[in-house]
Amino acid sequence: MTSLPRYRTGKDPLDAAIMELIDKAGLTHDTDLTFEMIVSALRMGLEHVDRGDMKLVNNSLKELRYSFHVFETYRSTLKCSIFGSARTKEDEPEYQSAKDLGAAMAARDWMVMTGAGPGIMAAGLEGAGTENSFGINIVLPFEASANRFIADDPKLINFRYFFTRKLTFMKESSAFASLPGGFGTMDEAFELLTLMQTGKTDIVPLVLLDPKGSTYWERWRDFVTKELLDAQLISPADMDLFLITDDVDEAADEMTQFYSTYHSSRAVGQRLVLRLKREISDEELTELNGEFADIIKSGEIERIDATESEVRDDDQVDLHRIAFHFNRHGYARLRVLINALNRGNA
Repeated sequence: MTSLPRYRTGKDPLDAAIMELIDKAGLTHDTDLTFEMIVSALRMGLEHVDRGDMKLVNNSLKELRYSFHVFETYRSTLKCSIFGSARTKEDEPEYQSAKDLGAAMAARDWMVMTGAGPGIMAAGLEGAGTENSFGINIVLPFEASANRFIADDPKLINFRYFFTRKLTFMKESSAFASLPGGFGTMDEAFELLTLMQTGKTDIVPLVLLDPKGSTYWERWRDFVTKELLDAQLISPADMDLFLITDDVDEAADEMTQFYSTYHSSRAVGQRLVLRLKREISDEELTELNGEFADIIKSGEIERIDATESEVRDDDQVDLHRIAFHFNRHGYARLRVLINALNRGNA
């Protein structure tokens, strides 16, 4: 570090000792962030934070650090999370649908993540195969430990806290599929929709998958339409944040094709940068500017090179890019814009 971060202990000898420790550890990357994390730990001690709160922070940090370590080897592989009931039996159609979806995603060179428990979670991992699976387990007193498809695998992670487990799902997944389930399934689906609607997580595909003959998600959509949309508690565009289907191949295609042109996004200054796998033509740009003028705050969508921030961070610098001044509230419309980009790759 050439200079101390602004966030410090307030005690010069301690700050100097932290810098010395970082230097002795041989750290050369992101030393400012390492410095600030150590500062936070020391400040909590100096401020006599309650021991229970200290244990919460300590255990959370350890859980997240370990999850980052497990996923590091597989960082370049796209992953789909499958949610659903732990009570689903192996002879029920929901189980077969989850199993088939896991197999379909593995056949498309994706990996599958589930909560590692029984029911839908076991089905998804069984379909994908252990080599293509991650178990993101929550330790509960009333539920069995990890299912047999992931129990002895190093890609099983056991979490004490729901919030660190949820953060891991959101951080590591490139797509989500939910099958019928109880409170937990509803919580996961609504939380993901809320995070995407408010821009607190990246826009990703969300598929609500029913087995043939089931009306679970159709009736859920009826509720959302009548009680939320009709009451103007959500916007019509928010209904584009998910797809309901009873076709496993359609579900798998929805998730994988989302990344046929689109790769990722990043806010840089006042603009939203979309990183793409192909160059967008002048004709496409004209169509995008016309169709999505409602979410462009000023100017227009244009092709750009990698920004200075992205180059400095070595952040996908070889990809094509478009950028625009996003209004920062039309996130559901941003989902439709990504669909339009991907249609051009068909």
